[in-house]
Amino acid sequence: MPPGYNGKILRINLSTGSRSVEEPSEVFYRTYFGGRGFNAYFLMKELKPGVDPLGPDNKLIFSTGPITGHPVSGNGRNSVGAKSPLTGAYGEGDVGGFWGAELKHTGFDAIIVEGKSPAPVYLWVHNGEAEVRDAARLWGLDTAPVNDALQAELGDKQLKVAQVGPAGERLVRFAAIMNDVTRAVGRTGMGAVMGSKNLKAIAVRGRKTPPVADREAMRAQAKWLSDNMMELNGGLHTHGTDDGLIGLSITGGLPTRNFQEGTFERAEDITGSTMTKTILTGRHTCYACAVICKRIVKTGPPYNVDPAYGGPEYETCAALGSCCGIGDLEAIAMGNQRCNAMGLDTISTGTVIAFAMECFEKGLLTREDTGGLELRFGNAEAMLQTIELIGKRRGIGDLLAEGVARAARQIGRGAEQFAMHVKGQELPMHEPRIKHGLGLGYSVSPTGADHVHNLHDTDYEVEGSPRFEAAKSLGILEPVPFNDLGPEKLRLFIYHVNWQSLMNCVGLCIFPAWRYLRTVELVRSITGWNTSLFEMVKVGERMNTLCRAFNVREGFSAADDTLPERFFQPFADTKPTTAPLDRRVWEQAKLAYYYGMGWDENGVPTRDKLGELNLEWVIEEMEKAAIPLP
Repeated sequence: MPPGYNGKILRINLSTGSRSVEEPSEVFYRTYFGGRGFNAYFLMKELKPGVDPLGPDNKLIFSTGPITGHPVSGNGRNSVGAKSPLTGAYGEGDVGGFWGAELKHTGFDAIIVEGKSPAPVYLWVHNGEAEVRDAARLWGLDTAPVNDALQAELGDKQLKVAQVGPAGERLVRFAAIMNDVTRAVGRTGMGAVMGSKNLKAIAVRGRKTPPVADREAMRAQAKWLSDNMMELNGGLHTHGTDDGLIGLSITGGLPTRNFQEGTFERAEDITGSTMTKTILTGRHTCYACAVICKRIVKTGPPYNVDPAYGGPEYETCAALGSCCGIGDLEAIAMGNQRCNAMGLDTISTGTVIAFAMECFEKGLLTREDTGGLELRFGNAEAMLQTIELIGKRRGIGDLLAEGVARAARQIGRGAEQFAMHVKGQELPMHEPRIKHGLGLGYSVSPTGADHVHNLHDTDYEVEGSPRFEAAKSLGILEPVPFNDLGPEKLRLFIYHVNWQSLMNCVGLCIFPAWRYLRTVELVRSITGWNTSLFEMVKVGERMNTLCRAFNVREGFSAADDTLPERFFQPFADTKPTTAPLDRRVWEQAKLAYYYGMGWDENGVPTRDKLGELNLEWVIEEMEKAAIPLP
């Protein structure tokens, strides 16, 4: 087994109580790397087509990567995969904190959870051992009390907990899994899958660090980023991810009032620097990371925000703030606390509330529908009450807990035009009319709209910008305008999106300034593999194609790779001067992406491409499901 890994995968069946340990070959590890690679492999290999995402036959996979758990900045991530109850497609959420590193230290690289327990349970995984324990007394509790209770029961303040809150227990389709109370596996409803299995939590504790091939080389890389952190990532450290909110508003790229506008008149009130000056009480980090970008906030009356639940990041400030027309930072912090306590994805939560607000203002929802709530843009109290209703599936919250796509279909009367989603997943807080490649990325993403395994066009339009300079190692030698979707942008898009998929395999955060070549050197120093930028980009391509094959088998096609009509129309406000997406150009770019990936005009991977990517076994899986391949 190569250094960097434990060489062991734990499998737990909650229906039977059985436990087993698998030891894959080094070829398996180097082919799939970890994270998304492990998730996609096991889901494609072991799930039957058409499986109910909330049924016992779905599998929930917690995966680390080769960098996870080693003392370098950005290493503290793990990935969680299952068939998504929100989209019905490949589901995955990636998360930071300490839990992933601690799992790696238990002696396991991944946990595969199968079946459904007849009663609430939690897993206790420690130093190569695994136990299934009763969780009846924990069911229904918010995340912070559960974290404290498990640390007390197991007698160890240093153990780490991944858990669902009441939202996951109630199968809210965008429920999150919360690591360390404040870090969310937010996207695609992994919390609902965990709740459907009656699995409340997984507590982990270990003291086994996997071996490293070249410890001095790894330490030199870690020291480089630590020594240069303020120059490379100082803005993140000082003001967090929310530091960029004001810039997005100035340039017209801040989602406002359910993406109707791109500029928010109260942006200054909810940006990162304002948070630093007002409600910030501390900063927190993930395992061994020098960037220390996480926020800790506290407020007095009327909200009395508890610092135990951390603080809001950019996506939350925009989703619960500008997207809902709300400029009250303390109310947003309270909304973040309620989401973290109940285990809700703040992105989907904010977007679904913004959808409901627009429906209310357009007369498609009434006070009778909302239980008396005046669900209008700018109403902070209504936003906070709606979060509670969603997490508890009460009143209007029961409808919204299904996500915007299902809610819009149930409301009808044209509500679909206000539902900002792709494949059923709500859009993150980045505007496709400002970043045209990002819009393409939303449409073709295997998980529905996602901003992380995607291209942010504005990073590559100026000569000398850090990300553009790094992209020269991929052969991207000239800047590309943010609103371009021609061949130059498609080349950048394919290379970069495949790389982002690779990042979800290695277990490395995108925020520390490692970029391409230093990431390659990190993997080399830890694993001892003579890997290259070429090999690692191909791993990302392999995973994007494997996820695509999974979705094709589940019935998805090019027709599902779409965008809300709103993004082909101008902003409602006049300040942004950029033109909306052009549908003809966008359709051409989508087709060019398919061909560039070795797929056919319907987005189906070809036999030749599957063979070239060492995925011949997928051909057999598709044939079993009677899926024709070009």
